[in-house]
Amino acid sequence: MAIDREAMKEGGGISEMEFKDLELPADSIDASVMFHLVMDVLGFVLFMHQQIPSILQDLSLEFDDMNTEYKDLEVAIANSEMKASQRRIQMGRKRQVKHVIRRLEKLMKTVADTQTALQLVFSDIPHVEAVILVLGASPVRPRRVYEFCFSHGKDVSDACDFTKTRVAEAFSKKVIRTLVAKGAGSESYAGPSKLFLLVKAPSSFNMPLHFLPKRDFRCNKKIVPMRLRIKCRNQDRAVHSLNCDPQPANPSNMLDSTSNEYIWFQCRHVIKGLAWKSSAEE
Repeated sequence: MAIDREAMKEGGGISEMEFKDLELPADSIDASVMFHLVMDVLGFVLFMHQQIPSILQDLSLEFDDMNTEYKDLEVAIANSEMKASQRRIQMGRKRQVKHVIRRLEKLMKTVADTQTALQLVFSDIPHVEAVILVLGASPVRPRRVYEFCFSHGKDVSDACDFTKTRVAEAFSKKVIRTLVAKGAGSESYAGPSKLFLLVKAPSSFNMPLHFLPKRDFRCNKKIVPMRLRIKCRNQDRAVHSLNCDPQPANPSNMLDSTSNEYIWFQCRHVIKGLAWKSSAEE
């Protein structure tokens, strides 16, 4: 599938056509919907760019199952009545399970920390303006960039129930289908890469254990980001444009806000892909 790269303006600027408007059938986008949308897209990016061997939900289940099995094996091996042949089999299986756990534990811990960070930021600031996912060596040296600008609609709830609903799941699927249609995931990279998360929030936002301010954040202007502007039905387009218009005068500064109160914050938790392909080939 070819990557959908829209026309660029002269001088390396980014055309307005590159923003894909996506309307969700809801009157508002609350914190829970944003959280699940970002996490689902994060897992999609990792899987489609071959940074993980299976979808994130399956890896999480596998990790939990391996930890449970490891504990069960320890109990079984401690049984003094077990035959020597059975003990050797159980010990061999225990080594295999431990290897899988060690391979996955750093990834799963970072994903869990990222989930916690996102829940905290969306709980504290239900009107986050935008989120960026950067795949590459660093945020300023990306291979792929995914941007999501939110137009929240009216009556955004301050409730912080992050239970995944059918509505949130349907929204995530719609966003991912749109990304696939635009060519997301059509490029894979040899070896593990890193996934960075940035959110655009008021400069007063203070959560140093999870986010660091990146007021002057700029992405390499040679990279064409894949951009979605997610809005609610019947959303006022004037308000939407106020929050999300690109700035032609400074094209390398992505999604600049008209207000200086909103700046970029980079998540401290960086997700590194697994070297699963090279291991399998060996």
